[in-house]
Amino acid sequence: MKEKLKVVELFAGVGGFRLGLEKYNNYKVVWSNQWEPSTKTQHASMVYENRFGKENHSNQDIAQVPISEIPDHDILVGGFPCQDYSVATSSNNSKGLIGKKGVLWWSIHKILTEKKNKPKYLFLENVDRLLKSPSKQRGRDFAVMLKSLDDIGYAVEWRIINAAEYGMPQRRRRVFFLGYHKSTDLYKAIKKSDKLDWLINTGTIAEGFPVVNEKKGGIDYFNLEGDLVEITENFNKTQKLSPFLNTGLLIDGEVFTTKTSPNYDGKRIILKDILQNGEVTDDFFIDEKELPKWEYLKGSKKEVRKTADDYEYNYSEGAMIFPDALDNASRTIITGEGGKSPSRFKHVIKTNKGLRRLTPVELERLNMFPDNHTQLEGIPDTKRAFFMGNALVVGIIEKIGAELFSKINQK
Repeated sequence: MKEKLKVVELFAGVGGFRLGLEKYNNYKVVWSNQWEPSTKTQHASMVYENRFGKENHSNQDIAQVPISEIPDHDILVGGFPCQDYSVATSSNNSKGLIGKKGVLWWSIHKILTEKKNKPKYLFLENVDRLLKSPSKQRGRDFAVMLKSLDDIGYAVEWRIINAAEYGMPQRRRRVFFLGYHKSTDLYKAIKKSDKLDWLINTGTIAEGFPVVNEKKGGIDYFNLEGDLVEITENFNKTQKLSPFLNTGLLIDGEVFTTKTSPNYDGKRIILKDILQNGEVTDDFFIDEKELPKWEYLKGSKKEVRKTADDYEYNYSEGAMIFPDALDNASRTIITGEGGKSPSRFKHVIKTNKGLRRLTPVELERLNMFPDNHTQLEGIPDTKRAFFMGNALVVGIIEKIGAELFSKINQK
């Protein structure tokens, strides 16, 4: 049996990365961290400990954890928050400040920089807008992140994946990226490879999630020039669009990026497939008295509204599908999915008994979690829905994790 890869899971939430990686027994989480700064009760960490045990789990601010407490590991994983990654010089530090206090990307960077035995691989997830933020300097944040990894010896491969386009039950677009340390055989393989071929055919993500190339001319190429401060101040300042397309690679300061579309014709799971039948309590059904509020919020609008200081403005928005279509993958789950109050964005389905919201188990199924993974005494349904709004689709982690393990062990 091939040796398991040791994993450190940061920003662990309720354990989506762990579920996906440990499913095939190729990975073992040796340390995890989950800390929610805005709440006294650490609900997500409670669920994580209940499912996986308290051993080697940390529930404190990752920025305050001494690096010496984090064990050596082969792969660092996590879905870190999308924040402002800009850096700046200060008068008493000519080398610059590595990021702003509280920006959690720099906690990852600190581990990678200070660990004597650096993890060989990274597997990270974020919202897809990371590739084009901030709006006034498109792509700068991602460029800062890539450059910070390049400086400490990692190549980075990325792809925006919509889970539903590969047969999974939810339309959820996220950017996934893999890092390969320069000491690894995979780094050397990427360096020698035809970069477009790696991204389209032979790379880790391409083998798990096949694509076709959509870009005329094949691939864009540019050097990521300057230090972190220069990139913060100058990257893409005069352009309206981000240079980072939905698929790409950084190695040795060189960026290769292209536009791809999914190439999948397998089984597809639709919203109807994940529904609980006959097990749903009355409190999930919509009271007829509340129906006009739901219809208003879901409907199209063109109306005059006022700000708090009495400024009038024209407001318009299109209609949402109401109720949600059962013959397609679901819309993206958001953190406000739970609770009875009418909402534009909550899912509502039509059943024989009437219109109802989705249950916590159904929301778990849309992210491909086990049924009742988040069920725990003291955890209300609204919080369980919040977890799933923050979570990732476990099936994507399973597939990329399996391909990465296979590639690492190729002879």
